Amino acid sequence: CYVQYMNKKNVPQKRNPESDLDILREVHNNPNLSQRDLARNLDMSLGKLNYLIRSLASKGLIKINNFKNSDRKLNYIYVLTPEGIKQKLNLTLKFMERKMKEYDELKSEIEGDN
Repeated sequence: CYVQYMNKKNVPQKRNPESDLDILREVHNNPNLSQRDLARNLDMSLGKLNYLIRSLASKGLIKINNFKNSDRKLNYIYVLTPEGIKQKLNLTLKFMERKMKEYDELKSEIEGDN
């Protein structure tokens, strides 16, 4: 059954490096946002964001802290680790390289049509 297949832990998940970059950027710029607010800002489901944040945390790129003295125990702060900052920089550079390549290809395509 499809649902059972999707619930298996060994099913390979295709990762989008731009999603990771978007999350790392948003966390860096707004560490106090809730997951719900982060999901809204990134235009993704709360479940997907939760999965991706836990994945980034397990890789040591994000640290998740909860407010011990908070009345609401659901308040968390997300902080990029030094490794997370490096990864954000690497992903940004790769993103820029892809966009420059796309730009050059489009430019040569347009110039070739003239």
